[in-house]
Amino acid sequence: MKIKDIVKTLDLQVISGEEFLEREVTGGYAGDLLSDVLANSKKGNIWITLQIHQNIIAVASSKELSGIIIVNGRKPEEETLKSAKEEEIPVITCNLLTYQVVGKLYEIGIR
Repeated sequence: MKIKDIVKTLDLQVISGEEFLEREVTGGYAGDLLSDVLANSKKGNIWITLQIHQNIIAVASSKELSGIIIVNGRKPEEETLKSAKEEEIPVITCNLLTYQVVGKLYEIGIR
């Protein structure tokens, strides 16, 4: 499934990286502890987090994640968006809780 399909189906807001929404999502990973995401996420995963600082971009880039969904209505810092643009990482936001996003992703086939 492509990121654009997830955005449309879950009614999410893309705030950076619209030009990269054709990326394939191979699975998902939910976590807020950066070391956990570094240790356990897989290339192509979409990452669900409440973190908003620019280190999330470094983690997503190093793990070759397809994109980041920021939950709980949180908005990333300006430096985070600048880094996202440089690293070509889509950043998406929503007002849903992590639990809700993960459940919806599972329902649409992201495992």
